[in-house]
Amino acid sequence: MKLTLNIWRQQNAQTKGGMKTYLLDNVSPHMSFLEMLDVLNEQLIAKGEEPVAFDHDCREGICGSCGMMINGMAHGPEALTTTCQLHMRKFNDGDTITIEPWRAKAFPVVKDLVVDRSAFDRIIGAGGFISVHTGGVPDANAIPIPKTDADVAFAAATCIGCGACVAACPNASAMLFTSAKVTHLGLLPQGQAERGDRVLNMVGQMDDEGFGGCTNHYECEAACPKGIKVEYIARMNADLRKAAVVSR
Repeated sequence: MKLTLNIWRQQNAQTKGGMKTYLLDNVSPHMSFLEMLDVLNEQLIAKGEEPVAFDHDCREGICGSCGMMINGMAHGPEALTTTCQLHMRKFNDGDTITIEPWRAKAFPVVKDLVVDRSAFDRIIGAGGFISVHTGGVPDANAIPIPKTDADVAFAAATCIGCGACVAACPNASAMLFTSAKVTHLGLLPQGQAERGDRVLNMVGQMDDEGFGGCTNHYECEAACPKGIKVEYIARMNADLRKAAVVSR
């Protein structure tokens, strides 16, 4: 396959970036998208040029590091798939592919396709944990949890924090990410003691980070590689209203 790649290049957060075009030949349809970028970087290094910086780690769709906009879509054209699990067979010979970093005020560009997603870490730090002393680890079956609650909590916990929901949202909202983290702890018995404080603190931190609000575009759900549903936002809003009343 022959491809034309339009890639965002930016030296650091303080400099102005722009698109740069690269021609790439002999791309195998069996390559992953990141392997294709590896080949491009090998060629750039061989020419004495600076390689394209992009985030990656596990390359197994687990860590959430590899986010980028591909032809205007978070993680690319294949649903329920991270960038590292996207393969070049989803593209055609002669295609032009535009590759950009996540676009959000709360995700400043570090370099090229790399953005600073530490805002997510601060949201988790505000309440995405259970701090009550629970003693030794109990047997898994010792605490009865309704299967419906366990299933919903497990589905929420599959969020990998990649930021695709923020990048896809026209408001750069982090509501889907935050609601998934709030919900999976709020449905479990161990999470009840801090349930109210958790949602107040995490939503407060989310707002402080500069993320936008949710206006029900549903782009977050469509872009999420783990299929997190917007119903979690409704659950979080219900918890938030209740916690706000109780706190007053």
